[in-house]
Amino acid sequence: MNILITRPLIDTEDLMSKLFSLGHKIIHVPTLKISSAGLKPINPEKYNAFIFTSANAIRNLKLSRKDNKKLCFCVGAITEKIVRQQGYNNTISAGGTVNALKNIIINSDNLDKKKILAYVCGDNITSNLDQELLKEGFQVEKIINYTSKKIEDMNEETNKLIMSHPPDIILVYSIRSAESFIELTKKYSLNGLMTGSRVMCISEKVLNVFKEAGWKKLETFEAGDELIKIGN
Repeated sequence: MNILITRPLIDTEDLMSKLFSLGHKIIHVPTLKISSAGLKPINPEKYNAFIFTSANAIRNLKLSRKDNKKLCFCVGAITEKIVRQQGYNNTISAGGTVNALKNIIINSDNLDKKKILAYVCGDNITSNLDQELLKEGFQVEKIINYTSKKIEDMNEETNKLIMSHPPDIILVYSIRSAESFIELTKKYSLNGLMTGSRVMCISEKVLNVFKEAGWKKLETFEAGDELIKIGN
């Protein structure tokens, strides 16, 4: 099958390698450019725990000193894996959804509501997790440590590859990425080639972006289950 992946290369190299080894043809169309927000190093002693809802948040985390024992709440297994690669060993994964992450934090026996939680995230998020936790009585400081910008152009080689090998499956991982991808397909008149494509979305919110744009073959998947879903 021809599989089009919209995630940045650093986040999808492992998946691409596995798909390629299974005989699939990979088309990589990154839709967002991720950049550091350029913040000064954060003092970890100020916070009782870190909250991460994306791998980009941990990659762009700058601390005044390392604190590998810091409690880290992660939205899913992939984010937790990146956190552990950075040396943190006190991690909790929510299984892939922000709502599940919120519930785990609320019901955690390891937190004192008098302490401050650091919610480290990007400039464009789909859920106001910090506000929801504040309503529950927690003290939360949102730290925006990276920005995302839509990629507005596609190189000629990628354009020709899509035209000669229309994707059977398209993998999309965020609302902003969905918006960017739809804009690219319109700009380069590629919509007609993808009427038969299965668009696999990381959440219902992402799926709804495509639905509102008139796309038909839509489904959701859990992060880390791409190979299982593709096999079906």
